Amino acid sequence: MAASASPTVFLLMVNGQIESAQFPEFDDLYCKYCFVYGYDWAPTSGLEEGISQITSKNRDGHQDLVWNFPIEITFKSTNPFGWPQIVVSVYGPDLFGNDVVRGYGAVHIPFTPGRDQSLAVAQEDHPYVRSGIDIQATKVYKVRKEARNVGTPFTDLMTRVRSQGFVTLSFNVVTKDMKKLGYDVSPGITSNPSLMSVTEGIHKY
Repeated sequence: MAASASPTVFLLMVNGQIESAQFPEFDDLYCKYCFVYGYDWAPTSGLEEGISQITSKNRDGHQDLVWNFPIEITFKSTNPFGWPQIVVSVYGPDLFGNDVVRGYGAVHIPFTPGRDQSLAVAQEDHPYVRSGIDIQATKVYKVRKEARNVGTPFTDLMTRVRSQGFVTLSFNVVTKDMKKLGYDVSPGITSNPSLMSVTEGIHKY
């Protein structure tokens, strides 16, 4: 019997949820997500982007905005460089009822197979760095573009930002054939900060 051919790609299978958010100053929010990844990566199944339902805070004082919005996608690649990130943007109404961005940014999909929960920080511009131009439509495009700069930390891309809230995401991650291609994602290896940055902050420029 002939030996089976060696794999030429590895797979990264991700499912989970954008669980909830805490935005003390805002209510009636929804979120959008999309995945960004390096040029050697390609999705094979699942959804690359989505939009959640609008959720509101409980009137009993509970401040969590709960979405429990599912995410599921599978990628293939030959190279871990450009490891996928999920970009999340949170929207809500302004005083005039128009939807505006309340926070956005990106977090890496965990390297290590198993279950992981990430608490990401959403941030907003200080008023004194805003221009008079309406830049709402360009902000999410900018963070998606910057997320492709895998070697550039988000903290190096921002100035004059302040904490605005928190978004909690959960991931179930399975990889296939990474070791056969020479890549080790065991916990002892990926705990090296030079190899991974699982919980980048969600930021707003």
